[in-house]
Order: sequence, then C-alpha cells, then structure tokens
Amino acid sequence: MEKTLYAELRPQEFRDRLKACPIAYLPLGTLEWHGEHLPLGADGIQSEGFFKVLAQKLGGIVMPMLFLGPDRHASNDSVDFYGMDLWGKEPKQLDGSAYWIKDEIFKELLESTLYQLKRAGFKIVVAHGHGPSTMHFQNNQKEWSEKFGLQLFNCWGSDSDKDGLGIQVDHAAMNETSLMMAIRPDLVDMKALPENLDEWPEAIGGKDPRVHASQTLGEKIIKIQADRMIKLLEKAIEQL
Repeated sequence: MEKTLYAELRPQEFRDRLKACPIAYLPLGTLEWHGEHLPLGADGIQSEGFFKVLAQKLGGIVMPMLFLGPDRHASNDSVDFYGMDLWGKEPKQLDGSAYWIKDEIFKELLESTLYQLKRAGFKIVVAHGHGPSTMHFQNNQKEWSEKFGLQLFNCWGSDSDKDGLGIQVDHAAMNETSLMMAIRPDLVDMKALPENLDEWPEAIGGKDPRVHASQTLGEKIIKIQADRMIKLLEKAIEQL
C-alpha cells in the first residue's frame, strides 16, 4: 500500500504526491473522553483513517493529527471543565480529557498551519474531526480561503449526516463507534459499556452504540462519504 502520511514521506515521495494531487488532509483530533469503550484519541483516529481512504483512492497527503482544540468551557475555583465534562446536570472532570484551548489560540494555530501548507505547495485543504474544531474551521473557511488562496473543505454537509451516516456526527455513540469499529476495531471494547440497556453510558451523545453500532455500518458510512468527497474534490481539482 502506498504511503500517504506526510511525516513518513521522503522529499521525492512528497514532490511526486504533491504534483499528482495537491490536497492536504488535516485530522482535527483531541485527547477526549469517548466513553469507556473508545480510545481517548478517537476524534483524530477516525478522521485520519477516513483521510487515508481518500488519499489512497484520490491522492493527496495526510497531515499529522492535531490534539488541541476548542470546546464549551466552564470553571470553578480549582478545576476547568470542558466538552463532555459538562454533559450532565453537574460538571464532572472526565478521565483522560486533555485538549482544550481558547478559540483565539486555535484560530492562530489553524492559520499558521494553512500558511505552511500554502507555502509547501498545496492548493486544497480538507480539515475534519472533533466537532467544535470542525465547526471552527467551517465558520472561517470563506475568510481563510480568500486569505491564503486555498480551496478549503470539511466533511459535513451531506443529506446522510442527519441520518447518522456522516463522518463524526455524534459523540461516541452509533456513528463514531461504528467508524472506530471499521477503522481500528482493535481499539474498541464494547464490553466496557453497561450490559443493562436501561443504564445510559456516561457522556455519550447520540443513538445507543450497544444497539445500533457495527463494523458493517462503519464501512457503509466510509464508502458513502468517500464517494461523495471524491466527487467534490475532483471538481475542485478541475478548477485549479
């Protein structure tokens, strides 16, 4: 299988891939609670895995995943709470979450990244992953596209998103669990969730993964969305 990860490419391999398809894929990850059944890096693992599929089928280069990102935030005298820490009636620091930065810092980080990618010769950037990070990218796409002269995309926007068949459209529930089952099944442990279906798993948002998630569904989602994204990106390449 051909190499697609930026960090693994030698200079000539980089030049060849860039010339063939000047797309950079940027996984927007976190180190965040994704239930007892999924790894803390699930956001980046899913987006990186999906981007590898696109890079193998269409071309382009997959960037190293980020792990810092924005999210809703609150604090008391001694503890910062963010993301799914705030899912319940009372804030609770969830084990393993270590990713939050202020919106303005994240904006600077992404702008610096886009500048470097433009400088390196890329023409198109696709960024996706952690929900608030992706939303931040989406909200700034028009401004950044004009500023850096890049065509920018994320992976939301299909009719399938509302049916749970998009890329990362819930939190550790049916959608993300299915994607993880398809991309890295060795990192999923469904036995870590409560057997009693009347007991809702802590800090999970969406359809119950114990009932609705499967590797087959994850593979279906990846195919639907890969076909859709490839059509969008092929059109973007034609416009270069």
